[in-house]
Amino acid sequence: MSDLDKVLAHIDADFDNAIDRLFQTVRLKSISTDPAYAGETRACAEWHSADLAAIGFQSGLRDTPGHPIVLAKDHSAKGTRVLFYGHYDVQPADPLDLWTDAPFDPVIVTLPDGSKEIRGRGASDDKGQLMTFVEACRAWKAVTGKLPIPITILLEGEEESGGANLPGFLDAAKDELAADVAMICDTNMWDKTTPAITTSLRGLCAEEIFIHAADRDLHSGFYGSAAANPNHILARMIADLRDADGRITLPGFYDGVPDLPQSLRDSWAKLDFSESAFLGEVGLSVPAGEKGRSVLEQTWSRPTCEVNGMTGGYTGDGFKTVIPAVASAKISFRLVFDQDPHKIRAAFRAFVKARVPADCRVEFTEFGSGRAVAFEVSSPVFQKTQGALSDEWGVEAAFVGGGGSIPVTTMIKEKLGMDVVMAGFGLSDDRIHSPNEKYSLTSFHKGIRSWARVLAAL
Repeated sequence: MSDLDKVLAHIDADFDNAIDRLFQTVRLKSISTDPAYAGETRACAEWHSADLAAIGFQSGLRDTPGHPIVLAKDHSAKGTRVLFYGHYDVQPADPLDLWTDAPFDPVIVTLPDGSKEIRGRGASDDKGQLMTFVEACRAWKAVTGKLPIPITILLEGEEESGGANLPGFLDAAKDELAADVAMICDTNMWDKTTPAITTSLRGLCAEEIFIHAADRDLHSGFYGSAAANPNHILARMIADLRDADGRITLPGFYDGVPDLPQSLRDSWAKLDFSESAFLGEVGLSVPAGEKGRSVLEQTWSRPTCEVNGMTGGYTGDGFKTVIPAVASAKISFRLVFDQDPHKIRAAFRAFVKARVPADCRVEFTEFGSGRAVAFEVSSPVFQKTQGALSDEWGVEAAFVGGGGSIPVTTMIKEKLGMDVVMAGFGLSDDRIHSPNEKYSLTSFHKGIRSWARVLAAL
């Protein structure tokens, strides 16, 4: 047997102990956003640091103005240097009455089809996911006495509460964190039998605008048509943001947005994806957005402009015939490739100001911005990771895009100058952030085996 075969056999034999270790960390209520759980959040960090030290990592806590960061290293091997990122904090469990079982008392549940899942807060996001990597390292250490490559592990304690202290830590510890590639296990598989590597994430630019007109709400019978109505002004602005083909009309909006690379287009075409099923799950049937673009292309590789909320005038029960003094809207842009969020914000504000009547005024509130991130899948690390995942699952691992944002990925790319392989084993129905969060027992088991193969391949 090769070393890898022995490691995989050890993972299978030790799996019950791996489950027990996962249960130990899930029981710790590391709710980072609630000060009442600060002590237990720190206890969770200490548990992970001690667990990593027990398998031979040089591990310790790095204090921040908020919750501590766990930093562990084992650089005794030579080869591709990996920085692994995960987070040990979790979302609040509320509302508690919607949980079938106690959120911090994990259980294994057998489903009608015979499959099993681990239930508990953090079972998937992100304790179960990060422990797949740790358990793979543990198995390599147990079988061979060493890791196959040098590894640094960084576990954050504030991902679920904004991550305010991570950027400063990355800046201060840049030399300590130096590696050839970063890896994150906080994403999903394509489906329950097909592993996936997320190769791109969209950026974000968000604004709230307030259109002010009269100095008070007005009687619509006395002032109708004669007085500017902020709701009408706002509605026209929003309508003007897209043309008849669904393209966004801000000047320069598509600067830095190339056509989808053919290699990715071909890869996505192989996926078993039904646009009608995707929309049907939410009660829709007709694709919107840019004409001539597939749903996958629009959600993974095209920028968006979405109205997330609108208010203005009387919105209570019954009816009140007023012309409001102010109307507001929350508008976000998901960005791709090299789009500059600051240019998008400036273009949006100029667009709005040009449509405000002379006797009205507009206010803007900024709600954050961030660039998109994308990685070249032809690089050796991505190819080796794909091969290792494919070997474990028996089907070719998919390269997929991500419609949302994972800020730490952009931080690592920009601050530490390395690519990030996002290979997670979550499923779309894991109910993360919701009651009855779960993690497939198969995802946990084969996730450990997958990482063991990836480390061997690198």
